[in-house]
Amino acid sequence: MPVLEGLWGPDLRMRDTSLGVDVRVCPDEAPSPPVWGSLRTPPITCGGLSLALELPALIRQLRAVWRARRGGPRGPEKSQTSTWVESEKEEVEEVKQGVEDGSAHLEADGRVNTGHAGVLLVERRGSYPLIDLRILKTSAQQGGVESGTRRKVKRQLSFQRYCHASRLLRGAMPNTPGSLHLLDKNYLGQAAHMLSKVGTWNFDIFLFDRLTNGNSLVTLMCHLFNVYGLIHHFQLDMVKLHRFLGMVQEDYHSQNPYHNAVHAADVTQAMYCYLKEPKLAEQLSPLDVFLALMAAAAHDVDHPGVNQPFLIKTRHHLASLYQNTSVLESHHWRSTVGMLRESGLLSHMPADISQDIEQQLGSLILATDISRQNEFLSTFREHLDNQDLDFQLASHRHFILQIALKCADVCNPCRVWELSRQWSERVCEEFYRQGDLERKFDMEISPLCNQQADSVPAVQIGFISYIVEPLFDEWHRFTEPSSLSHTMTGHMHKNKARWSRLRYANTPSDSQAEEPEGGEGGGEVEGIS
Repeated sequence: MPVLEGLWGPDLRMRDTSLGVDVRVCPDEAPSPPVWGSLRTPPITCGGLSLALELPALIRQLRAVWRARRGGPRGPEKSQTSTWVESEKEEVEEVKQGVEDGSAHLEADGRVNTGHAGVLLVERRGSYPLIDLRILKTSAQQGGVESGTRRKVKRQLSFQRYCHASRLLRGAMPNTPGSLHLLDKNYLGQAAHMLSKVGTWNFDIFLFDRLTNGNSLVTLMCHLFNVYGLIHHFQLDMVKLHRFLGMVQEDYHSQNPYHNAVHAADVTQAMYCYLKEPKLAEQLSPLDVFLALMAAAAHDVDHPGVNQPFLIKTRHHLASLYQNTSVLESHHWRSTVGMLRESGLLSHMPADISQDIEQQLGSLILATDISRQNEFLSTFREHLDNQDLDFQLASHRHFILQIALKCADVCNPCRVWELSRQWSERVCEEFYRQGDLERKFDMEISPLCNQQADSVPAVQIGFISYIVEPLFDEWHRFTEPSSLSHTMTGHMHKNKARWSRLRYANTPSDSQAEEPEGGEGGGEVEGIS
């Protein structure tokens, strides 16, 4: 091969910069096989030489060989060369196809994941690669993909929808005529209309969750962070924020009838309404608002769908870890801290500030422990009796945020009947599932978990009487005069009366049995559906 020897010489050491290895090309010595990446061609043998070439260099070399062979002898040698060229063309096409198939998948650090047949997908929490178009194609051809993968694709699409919607809400219309809009105008108009009414008390979180393809928590949090300017104030990385919120939303179990991401979104929306109360709106700092929204979104993350007594009597590892004290709340808090650190959301802040934020989040989330209800209620009542709340003190503002989160967590009986009834049936369904599990394993059935003995109306009447009413009576004292507080207490008393009638009449809790009830902003969101 005089042409090849003329190009490289008889003994040449080539440096492969992309692989970081030396490749010796020598006619008398077979080179050691290099490790080939997904973007490089396989080894090529020509005249006893093993050549490591980039695709453009390979094409140039093929042309040089073809020119050298063109003037040579005809016949068998030409036929052999033509066969070699055709086989190499097939290999090149295979490599190009593999590159096209695999170019869409990158890890968070930007490296390409390669495998034996193209792409090795790594399932890791917090890793959000680009959307794999092959998944969508496979779904169309085979009739669907696994539910987990489909849910992740939908939520990634939903975040793109939110970004597009937020630009429209800010008045920044896309100026590229060929831009791809993932939402039709009708769909986008409904979602945007709901976000514009997110501060009304009859906000339908179930409808909003459907409009966002199960992405209500992430969408709502991003919107509220924009409303309060928290992203700019704390210099948050939007990618890290979405990664964190995606982790939180994914760690809620959708199979739970009640303690799921929709409940977290509902509590977050209620917290937003409370933050707008005149007594609080002008007193809270950006850090207070940030903590309140974050705690509301993550306060029940990774909830197992059973209560603390169940974990204790089954000797669950969480009960042992937290010594049977605020077991679930401690787990929610620690999980939130873990996701904060994994996402790196606060990594740009000084260590002492980020640690203080983690501790304050823990204090807020631990306050939702229902077993500490009397402790917080007594302190709250004492502050109101003495009229000694001073919002210049960070500790007093933090205490009010604890009370606000407790109210938001149990505010379902204070919603309009159509929403309140759905939440009541969901929480009782979760109780009944626990009771069925306890019955299956011959355990004592926990209070409120026996479907045969504990009806939905009876459970709700007791819950309102002993938990909700005492707390919201004091909240009403604190926020007076407040139209929202009057609306909530009005719904609470009417809903309790409805449950009482249903209990003694022994009729199903059908929303059609009663007239629909209005409220603050009534009918505005209903018109969307």
